[in-house]
Amino acid sequence: MSASDRAELQRIAQTVDINRKRMEALEQQISRLEQIRIEQVQTIETLAAIPPEGAKGAMIPLGSGVQIIADIPSNPGVVIDIGSRVQAENTLSEVFETISKRGEELSRLIENLTEEFNNLEQETLVLANIFNEQIAELQGTEPELFGNVAEETPTSPETVSIPTESKTKRRKRKRGTEFTLDD
Repeated sequence: MSASDRAELQRIAQTVDINRKRMEALEQQISRLEQIRIEQVQTIETLAAIPPEGAKGAMIPLGSGVQIIADIPSNPGVVIDIGSRVQAENTLSEVFETISKRGEELSRLIENLTEEFNNLEQETLVLANIFNEQIAELQGTEPELFGNVAEETPTSPETVSIPTESKTKRRKRKRGTEFTLDD
């Protein structure tokens, strides 16, 4: 194996590793954005459930299983974050419109990141196959290919399975040391 072959194989391996790390970061980012989108949908549903005449004794969730009982007047003012931790009071219809626009922007961003993820995955598969073919050539064996590049790419990052060099071993917890919802 010549020095240039080794350098090329090392470059391919580094690029695959960098792509894999970037794909993991994209997966995490997409997951966080999807959580935000779910929160927005829940907010719209909650606000839509407020009757036009208001509500007496409504339970408003504060988080961590805590709720406060409050009276909601008809046509209530709703406080919404308008950016940089600045909040403003708006009408229900204005809040619906604002959250809907934010949701559309978020959906477009998720689509763009998913497309970027899929493109990066394709590039990584091509490089991994080139790497395996070159190694097999040097060793005189049949190459192990990672997926068919001509096949359809997965539509979501959750369906991706890029092989890793080694499996990480998980430690088992002893009985009685795991956290539960009651902790």
